[in-house]
Amino acid sequence: MAKRFFALPTETKMEIEIRKTPNFKGYSPLLSGNNDPMGAGDLQEGFEFGWENPNVNKNDAADASGVMAGANVWPSEAHLPGFREKVLRYYYASVTLGKSLFPLFALALDLPETFFADKTQHSAALMKLLHYPPQTGSIDERVIGIGAHTDWECFTILWQEPGIQALQVLNSEKKWINAPPIPGTLVINLGDQFARWTNDIFKSTVHRAINRSGVRRYSIPLFFGTDYNVELEPMPSCVSADRPLKYEIITAGEYVKARLQATYNH
Repeated sequence: MAKRFFALPTETKMEIEIRKTPNFKGYSPLLSGNNDPMGAGDLQEGFEFGWENPNVNKNDAADASGVMAGANVWPSEAHLPGFREKVLRYYYASVTLGKSLFPLFALALDLPETFFADKTQHSAALMKLLHYPPQTGSIDERVIGIGAHTDWECFTILWQEPGIQALQVLNSEKKWINAPPIPGTLVINLGDQFARWTNDIFKSTVHRAINRSGVRRYSIPLFFGTDYNVELEPMPSCVSADRPLKYEIITAGEYVKARLQATYNH
């Protein structure tokens, strides 16, 4: 469905362009985002959406309260029959997986495994379908698939198209290493909300994508965060005289929206 969506005419996709919505849902064209401030734009296009109540035909507004509130936007059935239904089926499966990971993160921090349960009731999870056209001809190092960045939520569940190398991760020696797609697996990246919550005991994964494979690449990340009204206040066990507070306290929704505004100059 992602391949069919990105194959639509540009004017059709631009009908649901993200600058037309206050909550950054919808289509983002090539070079519209810039994750790396030193870059000149990300060579990718995307389609972003969030939680919808699966039991009704419209959004459950209570599940997306606060600064990121607002409905998803979808291509019309006339342009892409079955798109919303099939995409949401994968979204709900990914959200279920994400919720099963939170107890593991809690136990790793010596917390009760239910610690995150009341903070993740409304599925503040954004999913994005991504298309990276191949980079050919002369290479401008300031324009790559997506520039070096960290993700903004607690963690990301990433599906990569098999057989196409693009994702790279910055290791502890500050060297870029390939993170090739492995059949039957998903990549899990730690993100900024966990870094802020744990005062950098959990560190965000710095990563980028460069598609020089000669073919089109597709990927699907689910950015799984805490409920937007939750304050990202470090856990007491993560702050000490040797590890002083590193971040200002802000709600999850305010943080995600600020990062989206900076990335898309919205």
